[in-house]
Amino acid sequence: MPGRWTDRAAGLTLEAAAAPNETGAVAAAVHGAGASYVGRFAPSPTGPLHAGSLVAALASWLDARAHGGRWLVRIEDSDTPRCQPGTDRLILGQLAACGLLPDEPPWWQSRRGVAYQAALQQLLDAGLAYPCACTRQEIEAAWAARGVLRPRHAELVYPGTCRGGLNGRPARAWRFRTEGNLPSHADGVLTWHDRRLGVQRQDVAREVGDFVLKRADGLWAYQLAVVVDDAAQGITHVVRGEDLADNTARQILLQRALGLPTPHYLHTPLVRAADGQKLSKQNGARPLDLADPLAALRAAGAVLGLPGIGPVRSVADWLAAAVPAWSGIIRGFADGTQPRSP
Repeated sequence: MPGRWTDRAAGLTLEAAAAPNETGAVAAAVHGAGASYVGRFAPSPTGPLHAGSLVAALASWLDARAHGGRWLVRIEDSDTPRCQPGTDRLILGQLAACGLLPDEPPWWQSRRGVAYQAALQQLLDAGLAYPCACTRQEIEAAWAARGVLRPRHAELVYPGTCRGGLNGRPARAWRFRTEGNLPSHADGVLTWHDRRLGVQRQDVAREVGDFVLKRADGLWAYQLAVVVDDAAQGITHVVRGEDLADNTARQILLQRALGLPTPHYLHTPLVRAADGQKLSKQNGARPLDLADPLAALRAAGAVLGLPGIGPVRSVADWLAAAVPAWSGIIRGFADGTQPRSP
């Protein structure tokens, strides 16, 4: 609903987004009932948004508007040691400068610990999670004893040391039990469909192993938090960067284990630096230059494959023209006429 909302903790008062304009209404008629669509953008406040972040934010906003649905923002600040004070306010301001206003007040993951604990307890009670006493060094040693060394810049699959119990050792973390639980097929491979990338497959037990739900430092792991929050916010469509596609199978397993609905997924193209590396905060990506928000939006739109939008007077005018253009792109993904990589 249009209006204003204030978050005193974040120090922000912003206009909530207006109801979808007639472009959104037409798109809703094409794609189905928009009232059932809820999308989101979920940045981590470990640094300001960069060009790659804007691509994901814009795509998720456009997808919501193209379906006549709602668009939410969630600040994923559960990894508190990595979060920079004030960055949540900065990110919300960057989105506002680009005309990307949420339809409801944002959520902060750091305020959601009770919900995550309830989900963990549900999994423990069902025998789908267990405490783990292993350190990273012990996991590497267990594999080294089998002649397997950790690949550079990669994590080893958890060898299952604590599946049968802690043997008197104190619990450090809690893990999701992948082996023998919730097989989607006889071969253990989980298959899911990405609206852009097509059919995706992953054998989580073999390729990832029993993954962490609550870390040794007491912080909640991304996989559990995002699944609980997507369900709590009624998210029906997740549009995010392709670098997060590998997480999807784990999240679907958790959704099934917790009896939660699985959203539709679409993973957007990545923005890469001159050396070919993914643009990211860890790689020192420069913050968005919003001296000209329209130029930033045009650049993000080009990554998404949007056709050139002619002269416009404002950010709002550009966004209004971009919605039907995005509708055409997602129709192309569905019928195979749109290239999956712009």
